[in-house]
Amino acid sequence: MRILGIESSCDETAAAVVVSGERVLSSVVASQLDVHARYGGVVPELASREHLRAVTPIVREAVERAGLRYGELDAIAVTSGPGLAGALLVGLTYAKGLAFALGKPLLGVNHLEGHIHAVALEAAQQGGRLVFPALALVVSGGHTHMFRVERDATAGYSYRLLGRTRDDAAGEAFDKVAKLVGLGYPGGPWVDRLSPFGDASKVDLPGTRMKGNPLDWSFSGLKTAVLRWVRAGAMDAEIAARRRLFEPGERPTLDAVLAATPQPTRDLLASFQQRVIEELLARAEQAAEQEQVESILVSGGVAANRGLRERFEKLSLPVWFPSLALSTDNAAMIAAAAWPRLARGERSDWSLRAYPNLRLA
Repeated sequence: MRILGIESSCDETAAAVVVSGERVLSSVVASQLDVHARYGGVVPELASREHLRAVTPIVREAVERAGLRYGELDAIAVTSGPGLAGALLVGLTYAKGLAFALGKPLLGVNHLEGHIHAVALEAAQQGGRLVFPALALVVSGGHTHMFRVERDATAGYSYRLLGRTRDDAAGEAFDKVAKLVGLGYPGGPWVDRLSPFGDASKVDLPGTRMKGNPLDWSFSGLKTAVLRWVRAGAMDAEIAARRRLFEPGERPTLDAVLAATPQPTRDLLASFQQRVIEELLARAEQAAEQEQVESILVSGGVAANRGLRERFEKLSLPVWFPSLALSTDNAAMIAAAAWPRLARGERSDWSLRAYPNLRLA
């Protein structure tokens, strides 16, 4: 079954064609980074406008790259939530119109489920097989969730939420800390690139203990600790110098950013990254033991973080990551997540709508 996936939950317009959840024929992503960089974060109204501009040519390119005509598609899958309401509506409306015009089945897909299936898609492309029950950690700019995942030959995939962030998502914390110290947007990748040049032991940042569910996270206190450190360090001049490197249209090199980043700031970033990874790792280990899972799946934009990958790969359980291209928002994961449900005969009707706060479990 050749499934066209469409993803527009945040600031990337994406389309992909995937065969039966296992083979990617095409995957096209239009990024809006340059549009939002000057504001230091995603502006929802601008995101919706850019999706409107991009969705038709992106879908057309995905179908052409797959070597197909529209009529040769077997189904249309689209993200129905969670995400930005206006952004979701663009992809959803386009998918419904296309499915109606072609007379093809339509299926709304949960964005979080898509990230989990990005790992399954990667494993299938590598000829591997995931082992269940599994622990799935979805870590991105908008989400930090941990699920127990089961797979049944008849009933398909099922999910049980084990823990989630109570405030900032991990990726959001990365971007906010990067903004505090004058790095560009998105800042998370820059924190990851600069961290190896710092000594995490030089700055003591606090961990968290959660009341209630011990598998939940909170990153707002960590972000506040960095803010206090920055204010106490009289860093205004160096922050201003770094911000000039990231003015609209600029693409600074790593050497240029390093030259503008004194050792104490490198140490701070290394400590921040290490603390976030430790918080994620500690709860994942606790949940894996508690649930007696057979493997761990890590997905979402933060799964591209090199420091995180290195630490998780040292665990005794098998740990699976998607490729870097499948870690961030993409439509191949949406098409892959739709396949098992379509195979069981599930369909969405024309009343399908956007659910900005859609839950997976």
